[in-house]
Amino acid sequence: MSLKTETATGTGIKIEAVCKNLLCGGIAGMVSKTAVAPLDRVKILLQAHSRHHESHGVWSGFKHVSRREGILALYKVYSISEIYKKLLDGIFGEMSHIDKFLAGAGAGLTSVTLTYPLDTIRARLAFQITGEHLYSGIAHAASTIFKEEGGIRALYRGFTPTLMGMVPYAGLSFYCFEYLKFGCMKYLPRLTCKPYDKNTGGLVLSVPAKLICGGLAGAVAQSVSYPLDVTRRRMQLAMMNPDTHHFAKGMFSTLGKIYGDHGIIKGLYRGMSINYMRAIPMVAVSFSTYELCKQIMNLDTGLKV
Repeated sequence: MSLKTETATGTGIKIEAVCKNLLCGGIAGMVSKTAVAPLDRVKILLQAHSRHHESHGVWSGFKHVSRREGILALYKVYSISEIYKKLLDGIFGEMSHIDKFLAGAGAGLTSVTLTYPLDTIRARLAFQITGEHLYSGIAHAASTIFKEEGGIRALYRGFTPTLMGMVPYAGLSFYCFEYLKFGCMKYLPRLTCKPYDKNTGGLVLSVPAKLICGGLAGAVAQSVSYPLDVTRRRMQLAMMNPDTHHFAKGMFSTLGKIYGDHGIIKGLYRGMSINYMRAIPMVAVSFSTYELCKQIMNLDTGLKV
């Protein structure tokens, strides 16, 4: 049986299409994460109440990091969604709203499960301040956390709030993007779409329309899931300082402690402004890059109107 005709576990999904979708998702993730890396660094410092940034806001945080550590210190999931969409297609009708939400949620849960230890290490490295390093690099951080903090469980600390937050975040972001994309194609095709020659009669979103739809989808999803994102960060970084070890006890304990110490605005939603600055362009660039890659690889058939 050839590679092009072999199917994955009877689902009818061609291996070739799966590989192309994985490549699209990987490219989209790299491009989007690189674009917002400086925003991500400052967000982590604000979320976890770094003692160097307790009184800082977004711009003062940027200035402080740049002045103290240098500009380079600011630089210290989508293919799976397509697979889930094919698996769920038709269960609740012809790719219904529920299908789209579940496809996004399933993609988010799958990707975060596979990559979570790397996210923990990234957060630890980003939280370090020049001159106060605990870890010399990725390998050192991974081995130190594993040996000194309880093995693989330490690398997955904060995983529960991440899972709970990922369902509304990934589900809403994919659902909103697909909904907005469909709305633009159906009701505003002249303003938001262009013909797709490879698929006669089809339309695809223009790049500006993709950026707008992706940005709006990211903003909606982040607004709902942000407190759990803050909880995850506090748990991931808890063991870096003896004064914050109590944040490692569990999700509900950490949520209660954050709320008790700082309230909603300065606690559960601390760093939300920079998160919007980060999430909107990140999701916009990610979805746009992913859609463009799909078109290049002839995976997007467009919408016939």
